[in-house]
Amino acid sequence: MNWLHLLSPQRMGQKIVPAELSRSAFEQDYDRIIFSHPFRKLQDKTQVHPLPEHDFVHTRLTHSLEVSSVGRSMGKKVGEVILQRHPELGGEFSLFDLGAIVAAASLAHDLGNPPFGHAGEDAISDFFLRHPAGQEFKSLVTGVEWSELLSFEGNAQGFRILNKDNYGLKLTCAALGAFTKYPCSASFSQRDASKKSQKKFGFFETEKQIFSEIASHLALIQVAPQAWSRHPLAFLVEAADDICYSIIDLEDGCRLGLVSFDQTVDLLEPILKQKLNRGKLSSGYGLNEKLGVLRALAIGELIEATTRVFLDNEQQILDGEFDRALTESCPFSDALKSISDVSFQKIYRARHVVEIEATGHEVIPGLLHEFTQAGLCGMKNLRSRKYQNLILLLPEEIREEIRLRPDNVYHMLRQIIDFISGMTDRHAVSLYRKIKGISMV
Repeated sequence: MNWLHLLSPQRMGQKIVPAELSRSAFEQDYDRIIFSHPFRKLQDKTQVHPLPEHDFVHTRLTHSLEVSSVGRSMGKKVGEVILQRHPELGGEFSLFDLGAIVAAASLAHDLGNPPFGHAGEDAISDFFLRHPAGQEFKSLVTGVEWSELLSFEGNAQGFRILNKDNYGLKLTCAALGAFTKYPCSASFSQRDASKKSQKKFGFFETEKQIFSEIASHLALIQVAPQAWSRHPLAFLVEAADDICYSIIDLEDGCRLGLVSFDQTVDLLEPILKQKLNRGKLSSGYGLNEKLGVLRALAIGELIEATTRVFLDNEQQILDGEFDRALTESCPFSDALKSISDVSFQKIYRARHVVEIEATGHEVIPGLLHEFTQAGLCGMKNLRSRKYQNLILLLPEEIREEIRLRPDNVYHMLRQIIDFISGMTDRHAVSLYRKIKGISMV
């Protein structure tokens, strides 16, 4: 792979137009995402602590903004060296372009997450895997389509959102490539678990042709009929996410009293080393200020360490031979593993988290049951006042998509999944209560 192709400002289906003097094509990508409807809804989607009552606990929106900020810093740090190593790029690109690409892809990295976070992903899959109403669709779709329905993947849903015409995002190929951490299709059955880029899948069958065209334009290395090597900047997007959720989830856990302050300091000490001043931490500063200082120092150290790994392995990355997370390859990998272990035990499995995740496992399959049955009745022209009313509750663009392909059950199911996975946590709970007759307000 080469950087001239990888940094393409091309938008698929459009001609390249000269960049504005004030904004590059990649900065336009960032602006398009931040003003988009799917991004706005992240303000009420679960990060770790569902339906938070505390104003300092992170949602998907604040998490995405923080990941984007870290990603921009990483992109610029890497860009400065890349431009020195590849002087042919200097006439067309600057370090700010690499920063903007990583910032835009990082900003969008969680757009495909459903209500209730990872529990929501499992709940969508479980509806088709275990729910009698969901299993009825097995005979109505192809084998490949059914396997996709059994494995909802937020990354693939995010790629789908970014390429849906009704949102009008039309991002550059560079940003879409950097966004795709798992450049293989859902139907690629030979995924190698030892390769980070194949741990999950990055696009559904419905977007397979789109990604193939993007990969061709970026000249990504095709490693199998339905799999490619990562865009190099996807490693930075992944690292920015890993850094933020590791450090900031720990910070939230400490603020909520799930992890003690002393244990938090002990967990961060291997990263901060000589920069940790325990004496200063024991002075009269408040908890928020102490945690803020620790967080800033830790993130700074991790940015330095992971960008160093990227630059040390640049040629291997370009050759498609490097396929592991930067955070797992940096000197602080053991410290991050310890943080992850404690976070799982004390934060992710906290009682209030588990309780509301359990709610999601009831709400999401319940919504899928009602709306998929409504979609099926509509396709069969069965008269049912209940389901006719439910169809009217779907957004106009979803109803139109279903109407345009009245004989395609998989297409109908994918549209319903788009609708439900795109809901905020509160919208999902509210709508479920209403259609089940639990609440009228």
